[in-house]
Amino acid sequence: MFRSLRRVLCGLAAALLIPLGAGAQTAHAADTVAAEAGAGYWHTSGRQILDAAGQPVRVAGINWFGFETGNYVVHGLWSRDYKSMIDQMRTLGYNTIRIPYSDDIFKSTTVPNSIDFSSGKNADLQGLNSLQILDRIVSYAGQDGLKVILDRHRPDAGGQSALWYTAAVPESTWIANLKALATRYRGQDTVVGIDLHNEPHDPACWGCGDTATDWRLAAQRAGNAVLSVNPALLIFVEGVQTFNGVSGWWGGNLMGVGQYPVQLDVANRVVYSAHDYATSVAQQSWFSDPTFPANMPGIWDKYWGYIFKQNIAPVWVGEFGTTLQSTVDQKWLAALVSYLRPTSTYGADSFHWTFWSWNPNSGDTGGILKDDWQTVDTVKDGYLASVKAPGFPGTGGGGGGGGGGGTASCAAAYTVSSDWGGGFNAEVKVTNTGTTAIGSWKVTWTWSGAQQITSMWNASYTQSGAGVTAVNASHNGAVPAGGSASFGFGGTPGGGGAPSVSCTAV
Repeated sequence: MFRSLRRVLCGLAAALLIPLGAGAQTAHAADTVAAEAGAGYWHTSGRQILDAAGQPVRVAGINWFGFETGNYVVHGLWSRDYKSMIDQMRTLGYNTIRIPYSDDIFKSTTVPNSIDFSSGKNADLQGLNSLQILDRIVSYAGQDGLKVILDRHRPDAGGQSALWYTAAVPESTWIANLKALATRYRGQDTVVGIDLHNEPHDPACWGCGDTATDWRLAAQRAGNAVLSVNPALLIFVEGVQTFNGVSGWWGGNLMGVGQYPVQLDVANRVVYSAHDYATSVAQQSWFSDPTFPANMPGIWDKYWGYIFKQNIAPVWVGEFGTTLQSTVDQKWLAALVSYLRPTSTYGADSFHWTFWSWNPNSGDTGGILKDDWQTVDTVKDGYLASVKAPGFPGTGGGGGGGGGGGTASCAAAYTVSSDWGGGFNAEVKVTNTGTTAIGSWKVTWTWSGAQQITSMWNASYTQSGAGVTAVNASHNGAVPAGGSASFGFGGTPGGGGAPSVSCTAV
């Protein structure tokens, strides 16, 4: 609701990549050396999303906007290299990127702008149009083990529309462009689905039967068109604003699904998507209820949670966010995260989500990154730690080392995710290579140079000279056989490369 408030406050920003955030990234394995969940294309079964092998997965991601604006490309590239930001997302434990776009990116006259190519940044994006840049982002995200959901956010860069079409962008253009994207990424399972249109709102209806305003019918037309060229994709369908006289957030009202479900030609492809926000976006009656925040689970049940609880279909909260400046907003976010179901308790049998936003320049919510486009808002990121989930198998590899095949053993792989000379970021993935679960782990290495750790997340460390010992955090010490956990850190100076690492399981 009130998307007009989601103002964009772009600004040029600074230079050092030193994330300070924390985020759980514990992988799960159902059996003794089970493959990592998430491989291939996905489908639904009841309220769960399953991968190509039938293993349940949880979308636990972040929105990175910009393609839908007059920059015609994700924001922040005026400050940083796109690969370093995707690396940072992964290291913080986000496993999916929702990428909004407008239909303007399909026009031959559209030229992406505000990209910094100095000092080698974004070098492989020079001379590319918006769709070609999107190709590069999708490709690199896949290498990093992240999935992508494409979001038709606006018909043009001018702003959000209530309906899926406007006088300038008719339904035929909307559907043609959806099909073009589905065709473009056919066979690239990094792109797991398309969010058909962002935040339909009044006069959009659900189940009213008027083809000009019934969003449910439009979603069926568009969803079937997408599946006609790429039947492997998930179709993400947002709600509306008002159903049977009951109003809520734009795109957040899915009360009509029980009576009027979206029915597609390919089974097991529909995921319903809700948006939910706090008072930094707009006031709603439930925030002033004297029982707040205890009233919120009932509100969410009514608008969209029942779909999950009744095993109708998976539910993805495609956007939720806040500046966290008010006590009400802090209580709202804590309650919502609890409602989404902690991964440690429920695994992938949970609500799916992508937080709004990665960008700091969303005027009424802010982002996970602060205004320098480098530093992590660790308080905001920390709220999400319990609902983060494992990453997915990537299309590229990293290093390895250590460990063995005994009853309790582990291996560690050290990867430098970015290096800018004055400093660097690295990630270490710990894998249980034994035949039984481990309760804790320790990773050690010795640098050949003068590197010093400046911050570490998802583990604690001690450093003596060039020697470093990292021990698991409380939330990621327990790793099942075949499972894995990750931690990351920033250090200085750069240029040190990846040392040999060893892992000890307890």
